[in-house]
Amino acid sequence: MVTLGSTRSFLLMAAVLAAGGCAGGAATSTEAVTSEQVGTASYYAHELHGGATASGEIYDEDELTGAHRELPFGTRVRVTNLENGNSVLLRINDRGPFVEGRIIDVSFEAARQLNFIEQGLTTVRVEVLAVP
Repeated sequence: MVTLGSTRSFLLMAAVLAAGGCAGGAATSTEAVTSEQVGTASYYAHELHGGATASGEIYDEDELTGAHRELPFGTRVRVTNLENGNSVLLRINDRGPFVEGRIIDVSFEAARQLNFIEQGLTTVRVEVLAVP
């Protein structure tokens, strides 16, 4: 469950990284950042394939992308399905989810790799790996 304190810590770490305030510079794709968030994930419906995302990119259901309310576009995250241990690396390119209690929407391909297509929702850990 995401608490107000954990969300604030997560956002604070993301803001520090985005501002370049991390020792040694901004995180790279090989430097894991300790900020994380745990909560519910959902995935994009097929009908959204080909539509514009908030970043201006066209949504491709076969790519490993996701939507987050606050993380900067281009942020790389690891999403781990806490119900089965599967994880994927994806890039944030959209805003959302806009349903209370959800912390991330992932592409159809990410949901397939995380193995929660049939359930529609799952509990995940989102770890920030790199902020542009």
